[in-house]
Amino acid sequence: MDTPVMTSPNASVAPQAPMDADTSRLFAQVAFNHLLGLQREFAQDGVARLTLAARPELCNNFLVVHGGVLMSMMDSAMSSAALSASGFQKAVVTIDMTTSFHQPARGHLTAHATCQGGGKSVCFCEARVEDEQGAVVARAMGTFRYVRV
Repeated sequence: MDTPVMTSPNASVAPQAPMDADTSRLFAQVAFNHLLGLQREFAQDGVARLTLAARPELCNNFLVVHGGVLMSMMDSAMSSAALSASGFQKAVVTIDMTTSFHQPARGHLTAHATCQGGGKSVCFCEARVEDEQGAVVARAMGTFRYVRV
């Protein structure tokens, strides 16, 4: 397993390498995904699905999944959709993300994301998180910049 490249938070340039890189395994290399317990079920042709089982350490003082966890889940789902839209030949970084929360999130959660378009350097994605009953608990839109890995 390759060791992920860690850069300074103040780094202004993403690492550069040949464009024949396979980015299909980047999700599994993100330690934060493991910390949250995110599972990527699917990522292909600009569509992705992630799941998360709520646990007490992911909840806020109202005993529902923290909004930051939901945002991270949708960010990861949208980036997975964007990666798959590039045929896993590019990596992405989040430029912008807008989120709305619809109702408290509990139990087993599923994030659905799609890449809605863009060009060679940026793409636009949408995501939603649903609870076990299929109710939408949060939505997001994001803009992602393609970068070389």
